[in-house]
Amino acid sequence: MSSLEQDPSGLRIAVLGAGAWGTALSNVLARAGHTVSLWGHDPAHLADIRRSRVNARYLPCAALEPAVQPQEDLERACRSVDGVLVAVPSRGVRELGERLSAMGGVRVPLLSVTKGIEFRTGLTMSGVMRGLGLGSSVAALSGPTLAEEVARLMPSAVVVGGEDAESCRFWQAALHRPEFRVYTSPDIRGVELGGALKNVIAIAAGVSDGLGFGDNSKAALVTRAIVEVRRLGVACGAMAETFSGLSGLGDLTVTCFSKLSRNRAFGERLARGATVTQIVESATSIAEGYPTARSAWRLARQHEVTTPIVDQVYSMLYEGKNVRQALKDLIARDSKQEAEAIGSTH
Repeated sequence: MSSLEQDPSGLRIAVLGAGAWGTALSNVLARAGHTVSLWGHDPAHLADIRRSRVNARYLPCAALEPAVQPQEDLERACRSVDGVLVAVPSRGVRELGERLSAMGGVRVPLLSVTKGIEFRTGLTMSGVMRGLGLGSSVAALSGPTLAEEVARLMPSAVVVGGEDAESCRFWQAALHRPEFRVYTSPDIRGVELGGALKNVIAIAAGVSDGLGFGDNSKAALVTRAIVEVRRLGVACGAMAETFSGLSGLGDLTVTCFSKLSRNRAFGERLARGATVTQIVESATSIAEGYPTARSAWRLARQHEVTTPIVDQVYSMLYEGKNVRQALKDLIARDSKQEAEAIGSTH
């Protein structure tokens, strides 16, 4: 019997990535009745989790469920499993994929929960994995979810995107809980691009907070940003309606407004005078909007799409542009009729 044909309860799942999100999803899977091997790149960190049953470094608010077992050995973590969930930072996805390929690959359903775009290739994380020949199928999860709130069992909703409907249903059944609703979508490109691009916008939202602007300013930013994200996503082959859903407007909203958002906090610190180097070096977890800003800026130029917010974030992060000047240049853009601005690529 294949993994996709098995009963959705009692599965063996490998979660690769022992950060906040990987740990939170490990607990979701365990509460759904599955056995989880939680792997991370730092053996000492995993040993500490095993002793304390708490991921004190990344998610101190919740104890590990009994069915979650830390595993330092990658090959053992992936042995005889029914599915593999990848939750490492975007900068580590290709390296991990190459390690998995060297081990003989992954022949079970694979789910990416990492939000990013590879700079060199312009690929989303599922694209990187498919390019390496990993997984009997590859799906991606996104949505308005903060790891700490998921860990605290606060009601949340996500979407699993994938071209293979059976694979999407597999992960939907594996993860679905009363407090963790899982929807499916055939538009994996839109699901991933919405989840990745919103992190760039959240940095701009943090800059707005750091400069002392109010909710009017942020609401305007988010409203214009979803148009920009949709415009670029559609140019990359995604479905426009996906960006009105959980991985688009939903994820954008929570990341721009929540005090728990690493990307929003990144922008806030930048606006208050910290340098990019200081913020990156002092962070426990990477703010994915930082590397994604560079990838999104390049992607927009490849597809000849105008992305004023992405452009200004890129300039602040990679060209040292003054945050106040960046905001001034963004505001100084010519006003348009709203319907025209929504439909235009420029």
